[in-house]
Amino acid sequence: MIDLHTHTTASDGSLTPTELVRHAQAVGLSALGIADHDTVDGLEEATAAAAEHGLELVPGIEISVDYTHGEFHLLGYYVDFRNPDFLARIRYLQENRFNRNGLMIRKMQELGFEVRMEEVTAESGGGQVGRPHMARVLVNKGYATSIQDAFDRFLGDGKPLHIPKVKLSPAEAIDLVHETGGVAVVAHPKYLEFPEEAELAAELARLKQLGLDGLECYYSQHTEAETAQYLRLAEQLELLTTAGSDFHGSSKPTVPLGVVHQGRGGDASLLERLKSAAGRD
Repeated sequence: MIDLHTHTTASDGSLTPTELVRHAQAVGLSALGIADHDTVDGLEEATAAAAEHGLELVPGIEISVDYTHGEFHLLGYYVDFRNPDFLARIRYLQENRFNRNGLMIRKMQELGFEVRMEEVTAESGGGQVGRPHMARVLVNKGYATSIQDAFDRFLGDGKPLHIPKVKLSPAEAIDLVHETGGVAVVAHPKYLEFPEEAELAAELARLKQLGLDGLECYYSQHTEAETAQYLRLAEQLELLTTAGSDFHGSSKPTVPLGVVHQGRGGDASLLERLKSAAGRD
């Protein structure tokens, strides 16, 4: 079984890359995909840990995309995470994220919340700071009752503490993945929020013209009907199919590692096709 969509402390997960590899081995996965948000900082450590523990690692990234309809995240698999040009572009996104974090902390303080950046950074475990870390601090200080409550009232899109982050366009994100030899896959397509299948099909066809390679059809939070729909569309449009849990650890406690569809991981055959598309077979 495989799980191609997980996160570490390099972004907003609660396990270090090494801890995540060990956890993947413990739950019986044969391959693990790590795709942290807008960063590849955890992949060197994860690569070494996977080699030590005999686990196949799929290096990836999850890129936030500027999109006017729903939420679009692009998974880039088998990206060359040591490529200088790629890293420079990712650093640009990280710098904007850093500036945004500072502005959000300032907003908290203006609302009377006694929160300091040092406290939020400590929650990140030394990795990239994001909204889940801010949410934990708000919970710890009694300003919110849970991480979900912190997002619902303060940190979610359009809420008092939220500031939009700089994002790439769909074409820019797909090109960035391809420039390093990677495979571009739409993450959790349900969040694109197209209620009609014909509309979603037209949008995916447009994205395919931009170079899109695949669709995350098997996803821990897709319903059976949604899974069937995305599989149907992937076949019609000749897109690759991938499978991922979106495991974050304690910040998403209801999403266990390796549980992707019907209580189990993704089939290893999906990975073989992905590797073939990336020229890794």
